[in-house]
Amino acid sequence: MKKKFVWELDRLDCQDYQNTRKLPFVIVVDNVRSLNNIGAIFRTSDAFLVDKIYLCGISATPPSPEIHKTALGAEDSVCWEYFGSTVDCVRMLKDSGHVICAIEQVHGSVNPRDFMVEEGKRYALVLGNEVDGVLQSVVDMADVSLELPQHGTKHSLNVSVSAGLLIWEFYNKLMPFRG
Repeated sequence: MKKKFVWELDRLDCQDYQNTRKLPFVIVVDNVRSLNNIGAIFRTSDAFLVDKIYLCGISATPPSPEIHKTALGAEDSVCWEYFGSTVDCVRMLKDSGHVICAIEQVHGSVNPRDFMVEEGKRYALVLGNEVDGVLQSVVDMADVSLELPQHGTKHSLNVSVSAGLLIWEFYNKLMPFRG
């Protein structure tokens, strides 16, 4: 096997990417402190056709050299919007018909592999703060809480790692509906 050169990857430019039909899911970033985590979420969202990112509360917004360091320009290709309150953002998404999926360890959580997406529905994945997770008031608003199973000695994953795993899971579930 021979490694591909960057010009062989057939990547879209920023304008073409913005005009590409995205998958029917968005990411809500609930008070994430690390700009590197935010940048990584942008980069993963770009790779897997996330429709939009909502940055909420203390989450930083572009332009930012620290976000750019890990986003590598994805902060320019992926649409984003800032909300001062995660609750207000989630309420808006819920009112617009999104299924709200809190990514949190709660009683009654669902393994993401067992969560069934439905054609024609839109989804919002809410990712929480590095220390406190998703706000309880936001968990209370969620239609479902998804929990990544973990079998080691630690009880949590880095928020950008969780984002990557869940974005990949939703990409695989929603891509067949895109056609």
